Parts: sequence; structure tokens; C-alpha cells
Amino acid sequence: MKGMIFAAGLGTRLKPLTDTMPKALVPVDDVPLLKIVASRLKEAGIDPLIINTHHFADQIADYVRQEQGFGARVLLSPEPEQLLETGGGILHARPFLEGAPFLAHNVDILSNLDLRTFIAQARPDALSTLVVSERETNRYLLFGPDLRLVGWTDLRTGEVRSPFQNLDPKRCRKFAFAGIHLLSGRVFSVMDDFGFQGRFSIIDFYLKVAADHPVYGFVPDGFRMLDVGKPGSLEQAHVFANPTKSTYICNL
Repeated sequence: MKGMIFAAGLGTRLKPLTDTMPKALVPVDDVPLLKIVASRLKEAGIDPLIINTHHFADQIADYVRQEQGFGARVLLSPEPEQLLETGGGILHARPFLEGAPFLAHNVDILSNLDLRTFIAQARPDALSTLVVSERETNRYLLFGPDLRLVGWTDLRTGEVRSPFQNLDPKRCRKFAFAGIHLLSGRVFSVMDDFGFQGRFSIIDFYLKVAADHPVYGFVPDGFRMLDVGKPGSLEQAHVFANPTKSTYICNL
């Protein structure tokens, strides 16, 4: 199975570190995030790896060569003119990904997810299966009782988005997206059918097509994750990577 790692982001919340390096190369215990994520995917049998790049793209390319592709075949998908976001980044990498299911993983997500179990348990009829959790946030994906995606809500503003008319968010199950998803190879034909092109969020795409093409959530048992998105999270990332070295417990 192929895998895609989103490594193109500007990492603005990690400034000033990302003034001189891409977010993908920010280290946790001297190991760049890119190597942590790529190694986990490779260990799960995911190969080749497609990595999109934009911010300090040359640094990422040099690092991948230095690490000899982390023991996998690595293909870079540069986005030199503009960031294409997650959906646009997937569409841009279509020549590498089309034809079979593939796993997509944000470079700044650390977790204890068993990737093999996730892949094995994903529903075969799904356009995509999203790893989600009950962590506290302001924005939630909304799911039906069968964990089929039906919408999205922002608790601060009360905004609700859904492809289904008259959706009542109070009757839905609310989960936060964990930045890891398994996509069907037919996702590209669906993007074509709905007119998606250029820059767009993969969540916007899912919300647009979910009424016609089922997207499901997957809630792992005992799931722990950390979004390494700002300087304060780096200390948590150190503890997350070394849980026996501290009494701190990450319950995200």
C-alpha cells in the first residue's frame, strides 16, 4: 500500500523554528517529525511514500536523500507555486497515488495508532475512513450511529455544514479528526465528478461528497495522539515519545 505524508505546510505556529527549517524537520528528541512518521508507515508495510513539499522543499529533499528514503521508496510531490492544502495536495499527487487505496498522514501528528489494524478494519465500501477521537476541541466532525460522516460543526459559532438537509447536530456523534485517513483509489474520479481542482481542504471535499459516497470514522481503542503544532507542544512531544521518563500523561 502507498502512503502520503503531508509535509508542505508553513508551520507558522512553530515560529521561530520554522523561519529556518520546514515543520517536517522539527526534531523530537533529535529525530525530525518526518522520520518519525515515515518510519512508522514503513514499519506498517506502507511503501512507497509520497511526500508533498513547499516550505524549504530543498531541505526536505536533501534530508530524504541523507536518510536513504527511510528504507522505503520515496517520491516527492513539490508544490512550488502555492500550498494546495490537503485535498489539493492529494489531487496534485494523483500520478503517484491513483489506482489503489492509500494512507494519508499529517507530518505533525504523533500517535499510538496501530496502522495495520486500522487498515485491516476499514470498511471496504468507504470512499475514505478517518481516524477520529473524543478529544476536546471547538470543531467536530458529525457522524451517524454507524459512524458515517454527516457533517461538521463549530461549537464557538454554532455553524453547521452538511450535505444532508435539516441535520440536527445534537443527534449526531461528535469526534475530532486525527489527521490520519485511508482513502479509496476512486477518490480521484469523485474529485473529478464534483469539480474539485487547485487548492482545497480534504475535509471540505468529504463534506461535499459524503451524501453520495460514504465516508466513515474509526475510533481506535486506547488512542493517544498529539498535534505537534506549536512550541509548547514540543515538550509534550518529548514526553509522548518517552512515556516512562515522566509522570506526565497525554490524554489527548
